[in-house]
Amino acid sequence: MSTTSKNRIDSGLEPFSGIWDRAAVQHLLRRVHFGITKEDVAYFLTKTASQAVDDVLNVDYTPVAPPINNYNDRNPDPRVPAGESWVNDYNGLFNNQRRQSFKAWWSGQIINHDRSIREQMVLFWHNHFSTQSNIYNWANFAYQNNTLIRSSCLKNFKTLVKDMTLDPAMLIYLNGERNTKEAPDENYSRELQELFTLGKGTESQFTEHDVREGARILTGWRINKQTGHVYFQQNRHDTDDKQFSSFYKNKTIPGRTGATGGEQELDDMLTMIFDHNEVSKYMVRKLYKWFVYYEIDENTEASVIEPLATIFRNNEYEVKPVLEALLKSAHFFDIANRGAMIKSPVVFSHGLVRMFDLPMPNDTDYISLYNHWSRITATSATQQQSLGDPPSVAGWPAYYQVPMYYELWINSDTLQNRNKMTDILTTNGYNINGVNLQINHSGFASKFNSVANPEQFIDDLINFFYTLPVDQKQKAFMKSILLSGQLADSYWTTAWNDFIEDQNNAQKKQLIVQRLSFLYKYMMNLSEFQLA
Repeated sequence: MSTTSKNRIDSGLEPFSGIWDRAAVQHLLRRVHFGITKEDVAYFLTKTASQAVDDVLNVDYTPVAPPINNYNDRNPDPRVPAGESWVNDYNGLFNNQRRQSFKAWWSGQIINHDRSIREQMVLFWHNHFSTQSNIYNWANFAYQNNTLIRSSCLKNFKTLVKDMTLDPAMLIYLNGERNTKEAPDENYSRELQELFTLGKGTESQFTEHDVREGARILTGWRINKQTGHVYFQQNRHDTDDKQFSSFYKNKTIPGRTGATGGEQELDDMLTMIFDHNEVSKYMVRKLYKWFVYYEIDENTEASVIEPLATIFRNNEYEVKPVLEALLKSAHFFDIANRGAMIKSPVVFSHGLVRMFDLPMPNDTDYISLYNHWSRITATSATQQQSLGDPPSVAGWPAYYQVPMYYELWINSDTLQNRNKMTDILTTNGYNINGVNLQINHSGFASKFNSVANPEQFIDDLINFFYTLPVDQKQKAFMKSILLSGQLADSYWTTAWNDFIEDQNNAQKKQLIVQRLSFLYKYMMNLSEFQLA
């Protein structure tokens, strides 16, 4: 269960009744979006807290445009024209290029996400139902897996578990397609219970025998790799009865024959598993650790986890009601939970693009666009979070490894790579095929009405960049950057106003850009910038 006895927070699921201000809005957005933007903060400030959460949970399930052939300039594809989608072409010949195309496309979905929680939930479920594209090695199945998650992200968890059980990427990754009555494979049955539904807590007492019986139920599923279609092969299925342990009340699942036999037995097994209250508590704890904090004390278990688990069960495992109760709660907005997380690499890297509204090539220049998305994917990978390839079936250790959790994201290597990314974006940028990915220093500064007032501008940047206050000496140093060591505020004010009046003047622009570049670089290198 992973709880601690000392109570860190006393608040519970009672509705948030505090001040709905910029800090509260930014806390919500830091947890449900990838980076915050000035525009989103302004939008949600026009709402109440309850309305804001309703907006966040209003997911548009309209399918998004699929990834395309962006690789013809490097390795021509005779079956899929340049600029056309490859997702329905199952040939396996261009998997490496298509996997990179898929990952770039996924980065693009994150960078361009709407105001809902969808992309955070896609990553949450990808971590929960972890698969590794470099192992199952089919780009088409990577896309199918992502699309399944995307279409179900706030819907029914039990249905998602069944769909994921019969997902091609998962069937290959955990050997489901090799599972036969002659040689039952226990991989998926074990992870279904241990990682995907019940967990490994003290209340989860399924046995090795249960794993073996579950494997027998799951025999017979196959994949047509020419179409991506999953089908049931009757002669590979174990049709004998399956007897489970006392943990499952000695449940016997009768063996079935016929074309629907495998699916009927699967439904019976999932009903048996979901009859345990531990499923709801285990999953609520995972959602809590993703969106709130990694530590669950006794009060949180009693006043947050258990009531949310009840909501989960009472709503027949619909996900949305659980998140609605959590995100609208006083507990979620508690001051102790603000700035309590370390940004994951995907949040850090993609959040920078969104926060600074970095200019990207347009859709017509899709090769450059995909190359830019690939660059962001790669920077996240150098920080030890590669989209599509968690390190194991358990997902990324930062979400489960006691006692470090999120702190695992920061080490001497990853911190250097984070700082390298912000340093490059504030200086020369990433030049990709002649298109530069770089912060528009003056354009970003112009989003703040206070920019001509160095004292207020610094305060506004601090409030936007950070969740926690900074030392007065650091604030003074930030101001000195804008003033180039001068004492009078007018030194910056005059420089900024002169630039605004004559923005085509290269010398005036260079003066502004240089100071803002130094300022942004310094602010993003501080430890406070790593927190969410």
